[in-house]
Amino acid sequence: MRSKLPNMKLFKMFRDAVWGPSAKLAFDGVIDASGPAARPQRAAGSTPTPAPTPALSIPCPDPTREDRACDIHQANGLRMARQENWAGVSAAIHAAEAVANRTPGGMPVADLIAFGARSDVVSAAEHALLSGRPAKDASLLDGIISLEEMLTEFPDDYAIATIVAMAHLDIGWAWRGTGWASEVPLRNREAFDAHFDRARDILEGFPAEDFTSPLLAAAHCILQGGLPTDTRRLVTSYETLIDLDPQNARALRNFGTHLLPRWHGTVQELELQARRMASRTQGIWGAGGYTWVMLDAIALDDAACARVDVEFFVEGLHDILTRRDDQHTINLLAAYCANTMGMTMDATNEVAFVRGQIADCAKWIIRRHLTELHPMIWAHAARGFDNNLRVRCPDRFAAAGAADAHRILCDMFRRELSQGNRVVFTDRGAELEPS
Repeated sequence: MRSKLPNMKLFKMFRDAVWGPSAKLAFDGVIDASGPAARPQRAAGSTPTPAPTPALSIPCPDPTREDRACDIHQANGLRMARQENWAGVSAAIHAAEAVANRTPGGMPVADLIAFGARSDVVSAAEHALLSGRPAKDASLLDGIISLEEMLTEFPDDYAIATIVAMAHLDIGWAWRGTGWASEVPLRNREAFDAHFDRARDILEGFPAEDFTSPLLAAAHCILQGGLPTDTRRLVTSYETLIDLDPQNARALRNFGTHLLPRWHGTVQELELQARRMASRTQGIWGAGGYTWVMLDAIALDDAACARVDVEFFVEGLHDILTRRDDQHTINLLAAYCANTMGMTMDATNEVAFVRGQIADCAKWIIRRHLTELHPMIWAHAARGFDNNLRVRCPDRFAAAGAADAHRILCDMFRRELSQGNRVVFTDRGAELEPS
């Protein structure tokens, strides 16, 4: 019933991958900073800001509570996949979705299990694309073929189908990147199209509206985001997902990104749909639905940023933190305001004014809500929360994030520090102590 992606086509794509040039490593441990994910506020050859004075102290758990939860569920999916216990993978996903199980930071557990189950295959392909050669003992073709064979063994299981389709989607995005279509080389575009075509073949047998699975609906949204489609169809796909899982902030953020002109929308459509989603999710997020939809979009697109309703956006920030006060979300929004929006130097006056107003929100978020520092989030904020970012050296990446955060915190509390105080973050927030 479902067509197979020709093995020779896959082989050719992976052969081309391992013949490609090796990528560069930026100072913060990220692969190829010369592309669209390059940090806008720091030259690629410079070094991170030195560690600040001990006059400011903030706990930095490693791992964080959110990281620990994510690692457990991803490792569970990976372990069962390596044991070829695909029935167990499916059962775990079905069980997680039945009770809408999620991490403290709001990540759906089913998504994490599914990610872990396909991670060996996806990581092998990404390694070949990034380094110009496959990892030692990696059998790139065997991995994707083994996943494909699971479709025959579990022909009616949406969870298994979604894992296989998402593996193709992940590899496709690794080939393409997140830039404008005109920036993508022909070879990369062809590989992207081949993987997305195969994912479409798989998902056509499992319409999102026939199931009550946010995982499956999310896969359909990602598929629509990468295919030529009209805005109405994209909106319908995301409405299905968000109705199934309105607490999934990542879905709202992706929705906004895919409504940008570089994908499938316009800045006018983005504003309209952000307001519609605020109304649709008002019982969950208050005005926060507007903020989540706009969050990444206005960081990526100056025209969208210039049109954002800043007052409504800030109201949404307050509503989000009233409803989700975990430190993962607090670090995310603080880093977004202070770093993603506050550290871009090349905007027009109109856009810079909007960014400045949003950046100012970091002050009250940090002073009222922050109790611990999550360096990885701050590092991702400096890179614009690019979903396709490839981190080769996590330690360097985290160190860059910690340096950015400490620099921003010291600047924020410079008046207190200049008066001879120490700023110490506790479970109650920032407190002053005599030095």
